[in-house]
Amino acid sequence: MVIKVFLASSSGSTAIKKKQQDVVAFLEALKVDYTELDIACNEQNRMWMRENVPEEKKPSNGIPLPPQIFNEESYCGDYDTFFDAKEENSVYSFLGLPPPPGSKEALQAEKENIIENGTHAEENPDDSAKHNGDAQGEEEEGHAGDKDEGEDGEADELETSRGEHVAEEEEEEAAEETDEEAQQEEEEEQEEEEAELEEAEEEAE
Repeated sequence: MVIKVFLASSSGSTAIKKKQQDVVAFLEALKVDYTELDIACNEQNRMWMRENVPEEKKPSNGIPLPPQIFNEESYCGDYDTFFDAKEENSVYSFLGLPPPPGSKEALQAEKENIIENGTHAEENPDDSAKHNGDAQGEEEEGHAGDKDEGEDGEADELETSRGEHVAEEEEEEAAEETDEEAQQEEEEEQEEEEAELEEAEEEAE
C-alpha cells in the first residue's frame, strides 16, 4: 500500500505550504512510505484528487485544497483530520496502516482491547494444564509432608508418654524405698530408747 499526498509545489498560500510541510515531515519521521503528487504542475493529478475526494469532505465551493491524503485509491483525509489523528496518536489508523509493534498507537490499541474484553488473552491450554498439574502435585506433596509430620509427631508423643510413665514408676519406687528406710530407722530408734529405758530402771533398783 502506498500513501499518496497531493500537494501544490508552487502554491502562493503560506498556510497551505506550512500544512504540506507538516504532513510530509511527520510521515518521514514515522518512516512511512509515501508519494508526493503535485497538482500545480500536473493537471491529471489535480483532476484525480478533486474527483476522488468524497463530496461530504469537500468545502462549500466544491474545490478541495491540498494537502489531501490517500491510501492507494482510498481517501484518508485532509490536513485537519490528519492533525486530529496526530494529536490522538492514531495516524496509522488514519492512514489505513497497521501500527508497528511498540509504537504508541499499538500500545494504545492493546490497552483498549484489554479494557474492552476485560481480561488478557487466554493462557495456552497446555501451559494452563501443566500449571494445574504442578499445583496439584505440590498440594499432594504438601499433604504427604503433613501426614509424615503428623505420624512423627504421634510417635514422639507416644515416646514421651512412655518416658513419663517410666519416670513416674521410678519415682514411686524411690518413694516407697524411702518410706521403708524411714520406718526401719524409726523402729531401730524406738528399740534403742526402750533398751536405754530398761537399763535405767535396772540401775535405779
